[in-house]
Amino acid sequence: MLAHGAVLRRNGFSVDQIKAILIDFRPAGLDEAEVDMMALGRGFSLDPHAVIQIEIQKLRDHGFTEAEIVDVALTAAVRNFYARFFDALGINPDAQLQDREPELWEFIKGFSGAGKAGVPG
Repeated sequence: MLAHGAVLRRNGFSVDQIKAILIDFRPAGLDEAEVDMMALGRGFSLDPHAVIQIEIQKLRDHGFTEAEIVDVALTAAVRNFYARFFDALGINPDAQLQDREPELWEFIKGFSGAGKAGVPG
């Protein structure tokens, strides 16, 4: 999570914007297409069997291609794989990254349990 936050910071997002996205992406100032993309990724992550075609159609209606929709699904799947892998091994982000983004790291540790044994950042 910290590495993704660092990428967002390099792309102009403030720490407060990233915190808002982590807490609840829907009112966090993202555009409608981004909210629908995040919702679909969240659905793939939390309950993939509950994802319905209307949610996928929303992305098509925003102009997402089939390849981009597949990218959303694969990104959610890969992120879940890595999170579980790092969690099982108790691996946290590199100390350099923690030092480079201290405010974001402190929030993430408290928000998700990251920084505790086995919760990746």
